[in-house]
Amino acid sequence: MSNQENKITIPVLPPFGERGLLVILGGGESGVGTAILGKQKGYKVFVSDKGLIAEKYKEVLLHNEINFEENKHTESKILTADVVMKSPGIPDKIALVQKLIENSIPVISEIEFAAQFTNAKIVGITGSNGKTTTTLLTHHILKNAGLNVGIAGNIGDSFAKQVAENNFDNYVLEISSFQLDGIEKFNPHIAILTNISPDHLDRYDYKFENYIASKFRITKNQKSTDYLIYDADDETINNWLKQNKTQAKLVPFSLEKELEFGAYVKDSNMIININKEKINMPTSTLSIKGKHNTKNAMAATLAAQLLSVRKEFIKESLSNFEGAEHRLENVAKIKDVEYINDSKATNVNATFYALECMDKATVWIVGGVDKGNDYNDLLPLVREKVKAIVCLGLDNEKIKNTFGSVVDIIVETVGAEEAVKVSHKLAERGDAVLLSPACASFDLFKNYEDRGRQFKAAVKNL
Repeated sequence: MSNQENKITIPVLPPFGERGLLVILGGGESGVGTAILGKQKGYKVFVSDKGLIAEKYKEVLLHNEINFEENKHTESKILTADVVMKSPGIPDKIALVQKLIENSIPVISEIEFAAQFTNAKIVGITGSNGKTTTTLLTHHILKNAGLNVGIAGNIGDSFAKQVAENNFDNYVLEISSFQLDGIEKFNPHIAILTNISPDHLDRYDYKFENYIASKFRITKNQKSTDYLIYDADDETINNWLKQNKTQAKLVPFSLEKELEFGAYVKDSNMIININKEKINMPTSTLSIKGKHNTKNAMAATLAAQLLSVRKEFIKESLSNFEGAEHRLENVAKIKDVEYINDSKATNVNATFYALECMDKATVWIVGGVDKGNDYNDLLPLVREKVKAIVCLGLDNEKIKNTFGSVVDIIVETVGAEEAVKVSHKLAERGDAVLLSPACASFDLFKNYEDRGRQFKAAVKNL
């Protein structure tokens, strides 16, 4: 092990051969990936999952001879850990995690654990919306330019597993606030903050300031040689930067103002101006549409330029990129009605972007598990663009109360197939049917992917 690695990892990481027990809470993608890396690096590893571990992950644990338990947490064993990696879905508030903290046992995220074992340059991307698209687009540009680059975090294979099994020089990581809550020393060379709007407030004591602080943890360990790319039009971000300091060099992007340094739009051209090689590209040539996607493209382009990617590769990649599944995904056109899957819109701000993109009368499918949503910001767009609302959730009272005065038709459904059939009857030629729920999916679906796939299957069965 290099001195550099030792320097980064003290005190969480003892010298090789002296590492103790690594306990992993959660036997999913991040947990099993961490288990593989932990074993490779000399830890004794124990995986504990309160529920069932999926067969595919169980096979990996058995193959790698890693001890695990399911359907329980054996507290007496877990509390002997030297370090605990907690899967992001497990809240800090649960009694077991609180006991670990009381016993001064470090509880960290997969991102924190895995980053200790790679010298790769990391582009870390967070934000309430646009993370996935920006991550996929940044990776697409870097890969097209010939960089040796991996993609991980909230997307694809586990970061820890890739660190164990690959030798990438660069990583593009999509990082949630839950993952950021579990970092201590993690330090991305380039951090991207796409935007901040209220989300997951149920995990942050319903305090927006707690959620904001969580997002800004992405820059807490950055140095003066690192970069923070951010949306200069976002009031929440600007307010934080006025009141707090980051060591990183600030790299803004904006749709609203011209910037001497950063990225902006002027006369329908995206202009990137951060080094000698200025990029000027018509927004009409971007493969992904909408103002929010122009911002995502600016953020990804800035990151690529900071990693010295030539502008020819950037322009080519921006024009041939295919967007993320479940994010404003065109599913089909049936009887001149467009069906659009935006199941990934699990908060109000994401749905705001989706409705903003609609240029047709829209039947809007909305609803699910409310995370403390305030729908009032959507009222002007709904009044202008939505002809009917189809609720897809078990509790739709807030939706009905908010939009009942501006939309004449509101229908409740309890499944994707029923929602699509009702929408099909309500839509006329030239209309659009938009699934953009603004809510989590766990009342009726496994996750937003399951919701999106069921929607697509129902559309194809029309």
